[in-house]
Amino acid sequence: MKKTLWSVFLCSAVLVSVNLNAQDATVKEMKDASGKTITKDPNDTIPQVWKKGGLISVNINQGALSNWAAGGDKSSLSIASLINLYAFYKKDKHIWDNTLDLAYGLVNTTSLGTRKSDDRIDFLSKYGYQISPKNWYVGALFNFRTQFSEGYTYPEDKAKVQTSNFLAPAYILLSPNITYQPSDNFSVSLSPVTARWTIVADDSLSSVGAFGVDPGKKIKTEFGAFASVGYKTKLSETASYQGRLDLFSNYLQKPQNIDLYLTNILLVKVTKLITVSLSLDIIYDDDVKTVDKDGVTPRGPKPQLKEMMGIGLAYRFKN
Repeated sequence: MKKTLWSVFLCSAVLVSVNLNAQDATVKEMKDASGKTITKDPNDTIPQVWKKGGLISVNINQGALSNWAAGGDKSSLSIASLINLYAFYKKDKHIWDNTLDLAYGLVNTTSLGTRKSDDRIDFLSKYGYQISPKNWYVGALFNFRTQFSEGYTYPEDKAKVQTSNFLAPAYILLSPNITYQPSDNFSVSLSPVTARWTIVADDSLSSVGAFGVDPGKKIKTEFGAFASVGYKTKLSETASYQGRLDLFSNYLQKPQNIDLYLTNILLVKVTKLITVSLSLDIIYDDDVKTVDKDGVTPRGPKPQLKEMMGIGLAYRFKN
């Protein structure tokens, strides 16, 4: 019995000794590791070459009247949606900026029925290669603009008249250019040699020579000079502005009459999801003729203006 107890005591002593030695080794390894310098994975320090994100906004307004002495439509409902997407690439001496703007809006009232309040598809892609001095780039620009659905005018005491449609018009612009871009928020592009195509795919519109195409033709080609200015800024923690100005002069026909496309949008965030938006678009196209209030008598080209203000849901996202 004594021999057995003695054997158990020796085994226990050996196990305790081994355990203590193992703990000492572990503590030593931890101390050595704590003194080492942590080195980042080189892949974690590579600058981000793609910046992607966007904005989705929906504004809805509704009203109803019953026996209202001041008068007005019995009911009204309007909805306006906006999607703005972007993908910016920057690496070494290369930059490639891409933006896509989609907008569509409808207004319905008791007296007027449903009418369109906004309709836009606008894709812009711009590539540049940095040259000396800094912030100057040579490259090319591509722009495509059209709309989603039919557009109408509403002459007094007459049926509505179709004036536009999807791909009627559509504008395609291709321009080798030189760009000054000191930051991601501001750029100026200039090109003395630019090609622009006006497409009128709707037969009823192309047959009468709408948007400057020859009657019966669906495409008009123009060559001229082009300039584009883009600017965006954060005005405060809750407000931001974005704008773009495009100018085009047709060398082949009245180069002094410069076509203008100006778009502006101001966003003010009220809460995380609720935003007030104000947009102002101005277009002047020397090939787009207008008509008088009767919807028939032809008039010359005029500035086109569209202003919209609303409050609704807005969601921003980015990588």
